[in-house]
Amino acid sequence: MHILLLFSVFVIATCGLIYELVAGTLASYLLGDSVTQFSTIIGAYLFSMGIGAYFSRFFNKNLLSWFIQLEILVGLIGGISSSLLFLLFEHAASFRLILYLMVGLTGTLVGLEIPLLMNILKNRYEFKDLVSRVFTFDYIGALLASIVFPLLLVPYLGLIRTSCFFGILNVIVAIVVLVKFKSDIKWANYLKAKAISVVILLIAVFVWANEIMTFAEGQAFRDTVIYTHSSPYQRIVLTKNKHELRLYLNGNLQFSSADEYRYHEALVHPPMLYSAKHKNVLVLGGGDGMAARELLKYHDVEHITLVDLDPSMTKLFKQNSILYKLNDRSLLNPKVQVINADAFQWLKENQQQYDVVIIDFPDPGNYAVGKLYTTAFYRQLRRALHEESVVVVQSTSPYVAPKAFWCVNKTMQACGYETIPYHTYVPSFGEWGYVMASPSALQVQQDSIPSGLKYFAKDVFPQMRQFTADMDNRPVLANQLNNQVLVQYFEDEWGKYQE
Repeated sequence: MHILLLFSVFVIATCGLIYELVAGTLASYLLGDSVTQFSTIIGAYLFSMGIGAYFSRFFNKNLLSWFIQLEILVGLIGGISSSLLFLLFEHAASFRLILYLMVGLTGTLVGLEIPLLMNILKNRYEFKDLVSRVFTFDYIGALLASIVFPLLLVPYLGLIRTSCFFGILNVIVAIVVLVKFKSDIKWANYLKAKAISVVILLIAVFVWANEIMTFAEGQAFRDTVIYTHSSPYQRIVLTKNKHELRLYLNGNLQFSSADEYRYHEALVHPPMLYSAKHKNVLVLGGGDGMAARELLKYHDVEHITLVDLDPSMTKLFKQNSILYKLNDRSLLNPKVQVINADAFQWLKENQQQYDVVIIDFPDPGNYAVGKLYTTAFYRQLRRALHEESVVVVQSTSPYVAPKAFWCVNKTMQACGYETIPYHTYVPSFGEWGYVMASPSALQVQQDSIPSGLKYFAKDVFPQMRQFTADMDNRPVLANQLNNQVLVQYFEDEWGKYQE
């Protein structure tokens, strides 16, 4: 008996942490700001476990029966949590309230289980042995969950199936204990029927997970969803209507095929115009290959190094026929070397210098991305530049988020760069901003740009450098790694705009 119940501790700990990780990841996908979401969810979960542990003192009789009931409940609630949250996201008046209620309920039930098990086992071990054994299994389970979640579960199962799988594990523990100790358990037949019913429900949700996710995302996106994938880094969604294709990462629009050329031409061609040489080019981010497409229009570009964190993105834009038509097969071009790595870490190890650097990261809506807009990052970048190198950074909207935009400019200036901020209008996004920078003074170096561009021209650029009063410079702080004020500026300004 005691070996089986100790193994139950291992399963409980693994499942409990998985539910916590699923909630944090799901909240990051849907609400953004992964640091805030994980911090508050972990805090709420641990607090709820404390509440559960406190209430365990009131369970004095039929402990095995109560333990089995709790396992079934945890399996049910934890198992269906992600599918319910995805389905309710677009319809709930207060999604955060539902999210934290589910986290709190799961945490409370898990918090009840361990003290109940210790009460059941207390007559079989001395107190010190009991505590050491229970918490050993508990911590080993937590370690296993933290390893397999990002490496195996999210990439191969996804959030809905991960929740269901571990919910089934919880209920299987209940069934095994029930069968093993049936004669000692009150309400055995009722609990058995209940457990089997929950397992059948969770298996059904597991099998229909893709359909549930497609339906949920169909409610969130106005167009037909044609592709979805959860990588360890982000949720990738493609939608299509008769006019355009749209890419969303974690629910945020990245481009529309109808007007992405305006964004990418404005991103790439100004720094190429201001750079004397184009032989060796670095692209940080830009896993869709659109920036690389624009760079390949220059015959003097000999090599492009593209560093993007997510192999799922670069693989998708290499292999999907619709998408590689959009980027003109740029990621398959022999001039382009694709490296899947964290740009911050990659720059630390890089030994080369580049003539032009195109930085096309997502907006700094969380600290994980915000670090790529800090003084620490731009100082690291300086090692990859020679004196005449030219850099450009996509820098969010100067209209919606002027403080965030000018913070990027201020941060680069704080690192000794000469800067030229500019903006353009992209119908899918509105006014969008960029900061061009160099270790030396910026001057036009090229007489011409490639023919056949749809939007950018040399005589257009002076207009792009003009800012009206509602987008003009603001007093802001430089973005440093230890404070990341840019993320706060961005969240405050975009939050008001989206209310």
